[in-house]
Amino acid sequence: MTGEPPPSLARRAFAHPLLWPLLALALLLLGNGLFNPGFLSLEWRDGRLYGNLVDIANRAAPLILVSLGMTLVIAVRGLDISVGAVLAIAATVAAWTITRMTTGGGGLAPLFAAIGAALAAAALCGLWNGLLVVKVGMQPIIATLILMVAGRGVAQLISDGQILTIYYEPYRFLGTGFLLGLPFSLFVVVAVFATLKLLLDRTALGLFVRAIGYNPVAAHVAGVRARAITLSLYVFSGFCAGLAGLLVSANVASADANNAGQLLELDAILAVAIGGTALAGGRFSLAGSLVGALIIQTLTTTIYAIGVPPQVNLVVKALLVLAVLLLQSPQFRGQVRALVRRPQRGTA
Repeated sequence: MTGEPPPSLARRAFAHPLLWPLLALALLLLGNGLFNPGFLSLEWRDGRLYGNLVDIANRAAPLILVSLGMTLVIAVRGLDISVGAVLAIAATVAAWTITRMTTGGGGLAPLFAAIGAALAAAALCGLWNGLLVVKVGMQPIIATLILMVAGRGVAQLISDGQILTIYYEPYRFLGTGFLLGLPFSLFVVVAVFATLKLLLDRTALGLFVRAIGYNPVAAHVAGVRARAITLSLYVFSGFCAGLAGLLVSANVASADANNAGQLLELDAILAVAIGGTALAGGRFSLAGSLVGALIIQTLTTTIYAIGVPPQVNLVVKALLVLAVLLLQSPQFRGQVRALVRRPQRGTA
C-alpha cells in the first residue's frame, strides 16, 4: 500500500479551526486569573450572577450580534463596513421615538414602537447596501463605505446633532436588565445564534450560502437564487447591527450619533477572521465568530485591568489577531514544522 496513513485524532484536533481561538481565549482568561485571583470568581447575589466573566459576555453581546451578521455577508464574498453607522442610526431612531412617545404617557407602547422603528431603520440600511451590491453591481466595500460615511450624518440629522438621553426604564432593561439571574443581552445573543444555527444546519440555506461563497456563477447555474440570498443577508447584517444598537443605547441610556459604534466594523471583521471564516467566501463558522468576539472583549478588559494605556489597545489587539491567524494558517504551521525538522535532518 502506497497511501499515507489516515491522520490521527490528535492531528485532526490540532487542525480544527476552533482550536486556536478557544486556546487564545482560555489563555487570556487564565492569565487574568493568575494576575488577579478573583478574576474568574462568580457570585450569586440578590438573585443575580455577578463576576468578570459575566461582564465580559455582557459587554461583548453587541459585537457578537454584529459579528454574526458580518459572518454571513463575508461567507457570500461580501463585506459590510457600515455596521457601526447602522448601529448609531438604530440607537438614535429608538431614542428619538421614545422621547416623542413618553411625553404623552407611559406604558409599554413606547418600548415596542422604539424597537420596531430601530430594527426597521437598520433593516432598510441593510437593504440599501444589498441593492447597491446585487442590483447596481458595486464592490461591497465601496457600497457599504457610502453608508459608513453618510450614516452618522443621517443619525445626527435625526437627533439634531444632540446626544439623546433616555429616561424610560422599560427600554433600559434591554441593556441593564437581568433575566433568570443573567444579563438580558445574553438571551438576545443566544436567541439569534440558535435561530441561525437551526436555519443553516437544518435547512438548505447553509448549503446555499457555502455554494454562493465558493462559486457564485456555478451556484446560479445550479438554480440557487444567489442574488436574493445575498440581498437578504445584507438585510440581516443591518438587522443585527440594529439589535446591537438597541443594547448599546439601552445600556448607557442615551444615543450618541457621532460616537456610538465607532470602529465596530473593524472589531467585527477581526472577530470573524479569528473565528476561522474565510474572507474569500464559502467557509464560515458562527461559533468561531462568537469566540472571536469574546477574545476581543476579553483582551480589551485585560488591557484596562493591567493598566496599559488605552492608546496601546489597538496595537495589542492587532498583535493578538496576527498571532491567532498565523496559527490558523496551514501554510504557516507547515513552515514552522519544516524549520523544526531541518536541524534534525542535518545532524542525522
